Amino acid sequence: MELNDFRIIVTVVGFLCFVGIAIWAWSKHAKAGFEEAARLPLTDDDPPAAAGRQGKEGNTNG
Repeated sequence: MELNDFRIIVTVVGFLCFVGIAIWAWSKHAKAGFEEAARLPLTDDDPPAAAGRQGKEGNTNG
């Protein structure tokens, strides 16, 4: 097997992986998970951790 044959095989396998991922991403099965992940930044379960430290960080004269 020559180097060019190996390159062809790697290219075909990479393309098939790309097509597989694209099909999975556009499938209805994955849609619910993507919609849930899209809503994660909008959930406000915990208060911001930096909010309590803002006053202390601003004063560096001490």
